Amino acid sequence: MKKLASIFTLIIAATTLATAQFGPGGPGGMGGGQRGGDGNGRPKATPAAPTLNLDGDAPKGNSKVFGFVVDESVSTAVEFANVALYTKDTKKVVDGTIADEKGKFSMNRVAAGEYNLVITFIGFTDKTIEVKVEKGKDNDLGVIKLAQSVKQLDEVTVTAEKSMIEEKVDRLVYNAEKDLTSRGGDAADILRKVPMLSVDLDGNVSLRGTSNIRVLINNKPSTIVASSIADALKMIPADLIKSVEVITSPSAKYDAEGSGGIINIILKKSTLQGLTLNVDSGVGIRGSNLSLNGNYRQGKLGVTLGGFGRAFYNKSLVTLDQTTLRNGVSTLTNQSADASDNGLFGRYNLGFDYDLAKNQSLTASVAFGTRGFSRTQDFTINQFTNNVLNSTSYRNVDSRDASNSVDLNLDYIRTFKPSQEFSISGQYSQNKLTNNFFTDLLGNAQELVSRQKNLNQNFNKEITLQTDFQTPIKQNQMFEVGLKTVRRQVDSDFEYLVANPTGSFSSDARNPAGLLNYSQNIAAGYVSYTVTTSNKYTVKVGTRYEYTTIDANDQNNDIVIPAYGNLVPSINISKPFGKSSTLKLAYNNRIQRPGLQQLNPNLNISNPQSISVGNPTLRPEISNNVELALSTNINKTYLNVSVFGRQTNNSITRISMPSDSVVGAIITTFENIGKEQTFGTNIFGNFFLTPKWTLNGGVDLFYNYLEGQQTGLDGLSAKISNDGIVVSGRLQSSISLKKGWAVQASGGFRGNRVQLQGSQGGMGMYSIGARKEFANKKGSIGLAAENFFGMKMRSTLTTPMFNQVMVNNLYNQNVKLTFSYKIGKMKFTESKKSKVKNDDVMGGGDNN
Repeated sequence: MKKLASIFTLIIAATTLATAQFGPGGPGGMGGGQRGGDGNGRPKATPAAPTLNLDGDAPKGNSKVFGFVVDESVSTAVEFANVALYTKDTKKVVDGTIADEKGKFSMNRVAAGEYNLVITFIGFTDKTIEVKVEKGKDNDLGVIKLAQSVKQLDEVTVTAEKSMIEEKVDRLVYNAEKDLTSRGGDAADILRKVPMLSVDLDGNVSLRGTSNIRVLINNKPSTIVASSIADALKMIPADLIKSVEVITSPSAKYDAEGSGGIINIILKKSTLQGLTLNVDSGVGIRGSNLSLNGNYRQGKLGVTLGGFGRAFYNKSLVTLDQTTLRNGVSTLTNQSADASDNGLFGRYNLGFDYDLAKNQSLTASVAFGTRGFSRTQDFTINQFTNNVLNSTSYRNVDSRDASNSVDLNLDYIRTFKPSQEFSISGQYSQNKLTNNFFTDLLGNAQELVSRQKNLNQNFNKEITLQTDFQTPIKQNQMFEVGLKTVRRQVDSDFEYLVANPTGSFSSDARNPAGLLNYSQNIAAGYVSYTVTTSNKYTVKVGTRYEYTTIDANDQNNDIVIPAYGNLVPSINISKPFGKSSTLKLAYNNRIQRPGLQQLNPNLNISNPQSISVGNPTLRPEISNNVELALSTNINKTYLNVSVFGRQTNNSITRISMPSDSVVGAIITTFENIGKEQTFGTNIFGNFFLTPKWTLNGGVDLFYNYLEGQQTGLDGLSAKISNDGIVVSGRLQSSISLKKGWAVQASGGFRGNRVQLQGSQGGMGMYSIGARKEFANKKGSIGLAAENFFGMKMRSTLTTPMFNQVMVNNLYNQNVKLTFSYKIGKMKFTESKKSKVKNDDVMGGGDNN
């Protein structure tokens, strides 16, 4: 309840403290000793304290008073606590500030003397500390603990509870650590509940109707995400996710890639000094997980060591009915496949941070990821020629996907004065992938007739160097500039082998072996300027230029892809008005480069009737985005309403066509063949029904228009289009009971999604869970159930040359038991974050 109230008071008192501390026009958060950023150097609005009647005649000095504010019951930061400094004799206020999101506060121009420091925050008992300041000397007050108030919460106190969903200046935040029902699941389970996001059954993510997004982990990229967003989400247990940030209008500091926006997954990380160990585990009928995370922080050195693993199991039944028309011959295919999925995922990390000096820090980390996924499918295929049964065949397919990834980060940060800092960062990331399948072809009597296999090895490597500098100008402006270079290398080596029922395998003459070597180099620079005016307008303008060169070749030829440059402007304007409302307007231009799955020329025929292949000649798509949003707090209700529009040219689009070589089959690939327009609205809110009962939910509604080219019956390319309205929604309710008990229920749905040649079916998810905390909130045990009745999803494709209907019946009912415990004696300290953010590559998956 503490954090939400302070965010609401931001709108009421956004410039009060700034005016008191800096004079007219001074914005809070750009001075007063605070970094004025979100941990990555990005300036952001900071909640301001209630009105302080400062003594205008109070002398100013050169001493500094600073410290951390924590909740004494759980040793976590009291974010945005109000801090005021009173003279001990006259009781007049001479300075004031607020704590940042880490609980840190600082006042820099304090004169010598004796003072009382008073810290207040809704839901806590006021704290007064005597402070003696000597001329020229800093006062480190260390960790200051606030006790929670035991008084009955009134209407204002109710809104102080940290909400499941928060709206910040430049992003929406979903506080996943409050989600009880997703514990024991993975990141995809969390993202399904985040406003504006949609996640299909395979884990492919879309934002406001587009899958052309970038996913970061702790503000950092990873080659596992570049290879496949869906696979990356399976490698992150829900228990380790602190929050999910949705950034729909990134500033110039972010990479230009990601036409739909950026999703930043923040993992839980200890900022406590001492030795700690967190244990999280879960056991369910569809999956189990275990994670251990240890932290040691003493003085200038901090060390983190962690590891987690997750295993899951699932079953499904997929039916396919498709008709193709080639040379006047109609072929109808009825196919069914019983499938079983098994997966084992893990990720392990080691990190160090060290304070080289008072104003310099060095951070290093290494993370290892592993993934093993297998799917067995038993196919039954009936084919009819001109409505007469022509053949029946059977095949058993064993697909195996595996990867091993490494991410290395090194960051150096130097702070010259409050809000003025320089950083230089480097990252090396690689991912080795194996995507193989093995097929047994069976006769009518289920006897083995022949065998085939596809072996596909991929290697994805990234090297990044970047440097950033930011400095305040006066007290109400911020200037940022930076340079960055990224070198990517993607290699794919594949071959097809066939064999009789016995004997060795040999090359398949119909599908010869191949390779792809794809090298991409990006040089970028940006400049950004932020100003807060005296009438409370905050304007952030910037531009970024990126120049991209590509060298590519296959086993026979060089693939010619011209170099290209992109100038990417952005502007964000916000204005608080009334007592508790904020209006925001944003525009940005974005690009989207193709990802590995879209480039890979390996022909995937694990399903012989639905074949997929990448296209290494893809070019980037370019989008223009505009957004208008209003957020307001009415009594116990927080409401946000936004309208948006997006125009995408040279759109990377899925296109399907009948196969020339496999009777009745359809081949799907990606092409730069069209444009896409999206216009819609998002509405979401938090509601406090009682002091202990909260309800949050939202609705996403948008109109989608797609335009492209496809081949007609005459063999000529013709313009086609498709449009429709897509509706999605979610609802979640939590009740806090006595003695540490809590109950939560949630549900969500996504309507049919528009595709150029048809539609992808809608889906729904639902769950209910309970949790009991014990040992002074150090431990908890929970029980949850989800999707009690399974799920069905129907997708269609329709063209003059074929019709396809696919129905996926997923038996994903689950019941899980979760356990969590924290060990260690701790005190609060500030953490460091990596500066590298490669938010610029399409992750593949199911894109329009």
